[in-house]
Amino acid sequence: MPRPSARLTFAVLATGAGVFSMLQSLIAPALPTVQHALHTSQSTATWVMTAYLLSASVFTPILGRVGDLAGKKRTLVAVLLAVLAGCLVAALAPNIAVLIVARVVQGVGGALFPLSFGIIRDEFAPAEVSGSISNLSAVIAAGGGVGMVAAGPIVSALDYRWLFWIPVGIVAATVLIALRYVPESPKRAAGKVSWGGAVLLSGWLVALLLPLSQAGQWGWGSAKVLGLFAVAVVLFTVWLVTEARSRSPLIDLRVLRLPAVWTTNTAALLFGAGMYSIWSFLPGFVQTPAAAGYGFGASVTASGLLMLPMLLAMFLSGVLSGRLEPRVGAKALLTTGAALGALACGFLTLWHDEQWQIAVVAGLFGLGIGLAFASMANLIVGSVPVEQTGAATGMNANIRTIGGSIGAALTSVLVTGRLQPSGLPYASGYTHGWALLALLCLGAAGAALLVPVRRSGRLSGPPPVPGPTRAPAQVR
Repeated sequence: MPRPSARLTFAVLATGAGVFSMLQSLIAPALPTVQHALHTSQSTATWVMTAYLLSASVFTPILGRVGDLAGKKRTLVAVLLAVLAGCLVAALAPNIAVLIVARVVQGVGGALFPLSFGIIRDEFAPAEVSGSISNLSAVIAAGGGVGMVAAGPIVSALDYRWLFWIPVGIVAATVLIALRYVPESPKRAAGKVSWGGAVLLSGWLVALLLPLSQAGQWGWGSAKVLGLFAVAVVLFTVWLVTEARSRSPLIDLRVLRLPAVWTTNTAALLFGAGMYSIWSFLPGFVQTPAAAGYGFGASVTASGLLMLPMLLAMFLSGVLSGRLEPRVGAKALLTTGAALGALACGFLTLWHDEQWQIAVVAGLFGLGIGLAFASMANLIVGSVPVEQTGAATGMNANIRTIGGSIGAALTSVLVTGRLQPSGLPYASGYTHGWALLALLCLGAAGAALLVPVRRSGRLSGPPPVPGPTRAPAQVR
């Protein structure tokens, strides 16, 4: 049987990861519509987003590791089936409770990112790996932009349930093609899944992210928030000790301590804080009635169109990074991407009175996202042993999500901490929020500068991971 086409394999991976990325942002602009249609409260409707975030955070690193151990194709197909089931249940959901459960199931799809990166590393020719990872990262980044842009027209022309019916058809076709054409990787990690480590990882992630996402409603000083933060600290400590002592850890802490990995993860944390906050708050700023002293009173569809420059820039810069990485190095691209994010937020802090200024900011930030996504993935993949690819890239995606939750929570405090008599935020709340995001992106650029430079085909620093397995040549 002839070897399946790498292009077809890439198309399957890009479709699955792109749909999951789109689902992250597709429902956000439609939450008020969902709230009205299912006769629920605003606080309950927000769980449609929170449940998805928590589920993805838990399953991304765990199933990334399962793929390393049990086979990436097998795990990929199982994850795609979970996303398919989640979208189908969401499209048919008779009430908000069923919709929230469906979103939990959809969150399993977070594992598509590490599994896809691992399959590319295993199956593609070495010369194609970096460019393919850059292109896949561009699709992932653009997927979030597609969700923001497409939500309004879909809801206006059809119904919010079509936000899930459309992915049902796409994912079903992707599953069939994956079963037939995606090869099963012959490379497997030794050992077994550390289910104790998985439970502890899930516990501290939920205990950390839940209060971050709900603190605006519960209150930062409430017993719920403080108690969950304390639980997160305890479970995180126990998890570290357990993983360090385990013969088959879920996340090899020695890998996380590699200079190229911890510096990239730090940049991911800080850049994720800026990126997710822009996605969350810029559409709301644009939709604010001009009577508030700022904003343009844009509809959901119009605000999505203002985000279109971000979508186009994300995709183009992500693809372009694959061509630039062999020449300038992934470190330079990550630093540039984070710096562009800081520049965009700084511009937004000072100039936000005209719609063209918002479009310029969206485009600049989109360029930064495309460069940063592609370079982070390449730095992680090129810095860890083959058998740790899924777990390491899954943890990087998770750290970016944690950063997004922290950034969104901090920005929410600044934006909603003081309200006008009309109930709308003051303009100063947004400008302080944009300034904070600029500082966070600058911090990400600083962390990127700490990534070891390549010398003689390797990043400088200590040997990758002691033990019987050797890490591959590291990327620039």
